[in-house]
Amino acid sequence: MKKFSLLAQAVLLAAILCPPASGAIVPERLVYDVTWTGIKAGSAELEVTEKGDELLIVNTIRSGGFVSSFFRIDDKSESVISRSGRPRFFRKNIKEGRYRALREATFDFAGLHADCKDLQKKTERRDRISARTYDNLSCIYFIRSSELVTGQTILFDIYDTKRLLNAEVRVVKREKISTALGVLDTVMVTSRLKFNGVPARVGDATFWFTDDSRRIPVKITTKLKVGDITLTLAGPLPPAP
Repeated sequence: MKKFSLLAQAVLLAAILCPPASGAIVPERLVYDVTWTGIKAGSAELEVTEKGDELLIVNTIRSGGFVSSFFRIDDKSESVISRSGRPRFFRKNIKEGRYRALREATFDFAGLHADCKDLQKKTERRDRISARTYDNLSCIYFIRSSELVTGQTILFDIYDTKRLLNAEVRVVKREKISTALGVLDTVMVTSRLKFNGVPARVGDATFWFTDDSRRIPVKITTKLKVGDITLTLAGPLPPAP
């Protein structure tokens, strides 16, 4: 289950090159309940704040309840993005059971490459990227700025500190869903990942965003090697701008 890491798997999608959601409020903090194959698994948090002329996005996930008794999780990912919407720096610190990973990547869009450091193995590597590359975490804020027209398909790349994944996002439909916060009007969006033309074994995700200018992700599901993960917004909806 070392592939359990939440948004390192769930938030593997992006949209067009544009700033974070035009309707989003900064700072913003979203708290989620997490379930694994229907079992309460823990909690997650997505937060965006200003950092000088840039934005800092932080995701944390911690296991809880029954899952913690046999598989403890304490993950933290950070992404620094420019006001124009491009990632500059990404760092992830993964602690899942006995598995540990501590890696960071710096993006150079002038040279179209990413420099990655594995801080545990003390190794460095440089990989090629495209002009439409994002990291595992920042991408969710890009899709929130899209118009999200039903039937729309968006292609882009994601660098996960090891490889460059090709992603396809499709805006499926608009629907009402029942949540602890009430019945909400949402836009359903799916993502599919490939590496060298071969579909990825994990990471495909489905998102439900509020159908308004905020594009709040109120529900996220993603497929893992063992079971599925579901995030459901637990806290109150941020106010409209």
